[in-house]
Amino acid sequence: MPTLAYFGINSSGLNLAIDLLILFLVVLYFSLIFWTYADARRRIVDPILVACAVAVSFFPYVGTIIYIILRPPEYIEDVRERELETQAAEVRLAQLEQSLCPHCDAHVERDFLRCPSCLRKLKDPCTSCGRPLERTWSLCPYCEADVPGAKSRRGARKRERGDAGETAPTGASRTAGASRPEGASRAPAAAARATAAIESEAQTGESDALLGKSPSS
Repeated sequence: MPTLAYFGINSSGLNLAIDLLILFLVVLYFSLIFWTYADARRRIVDPILVACAVAVSFFPYVGTIIYIILRPPEYIEDVRERELETQAAEVRLAQLEQSLCPHCDAHVERDFLRCPSCLRKLKDPCTSCGRPLERTWSLCPYCEADVPGAKSRRGARKRERGDAGETAPTGASRTAGASRPEGASRAPAAAARATAAIESEAQTGESDALLGKSPSS
């Protein structure tokens, strides 16, 4: 039965147009639901919020409008790209700070031996290839030549380690030497005490013998 028959209109062309309009609205409704789901996945990380956005879009047309108002303004990929760009900018800034002269803050390259602005010495050249060397290097990484000042630094470190290792036995020997005189001093004292005890016992025996002879006499 035609849709407009209830209103007394029996035009087949008009009824066809209305049916097509209803079909278009139904297709648009489901298309908006799918679009809301696809757009929410690109903008929202939490799957629960994505499900909530899709549930709101089931309200015909109004739910999709509410989602458009409340959705995040950026895609997840755009946020990640911005974070990567920020990290890269921080790395470039750190490299720029490292490439500044510590004396005048002028821009210098890594292979500069002197600052072109303040003429201060930045690095020492290698005696073999002439390339700039760091102060902590003991070997030139370019030509494998020994750094002249590195041997003295290594010798000083070895001497410090040797001195640190010798202090422990010296202290032990001192304690052992200190304990020996105490033991040696205790031994004569014990011997003297034992001798005194023997002499006192001998005197006591002699006195007893004298006392024993006196009655008989």
